[in-house]
Amino acid sequence: MSLSRPIAGLASRLLPVKTAHAHCDVPCGIYDPHLAQIAAHTVVRMSVLINELEKPGPDATQDQSAIYSHKIARMTAVKEHHAELAKQELRILWGDYFKPEHLEQFPNLHDTFWKAMKAASEARVHRNVAAANGLLTAVLEVAETFWKSKGVSPVRQPSRQTTGGELVYPS
Repeated sequence: MSLSRPIAGLASRLLPVKTAHAHCDVPCGIYDPHLAQIAAHTVVRMSVLINELEKPGPDATQDQSAIYSHKIARMTAVKEHHAELAKQELRILWGDYFKPEHLEQFPNLHDTFWKAMKAASEARVHRNVAAANGLLTAVLEVAETFWKSKGVSPVRQPSRQTTGGELVYPS
């Protein structure tokens, strides 16, 4: 009988493997601003839905008030999650993809990203559609810069999302 299985089982209980989440310090070379754009559109949509949600009046039942509170909580959680997701995707591009040679090509690169990160924070904290659209605008600018850095002309296309607006693609 081999001792390797019992020892491996004991080792896995004593020293459990922890999953590391990263993109991507290998580096893998796979970068794309698309997820940040979709996250920004989601923030816009949630902001619109939150603002359109009709608040129960003074005669509302306890159940109607609870339903309203639940909807607001869920929409806010989704909005905040996607604002943070946009920030995460922006950080990956800023920190891992863009290199010093890109700064020569795009002298405003750090400012562009800094403003996008601030816009994501603003959209996360507030429920106004203007802040959400500010995030979307900033992310689209980053996407255009990203594709230009790859020597590709970016193209803005209608997003076809309920939020309207655009998405930036490589041509």
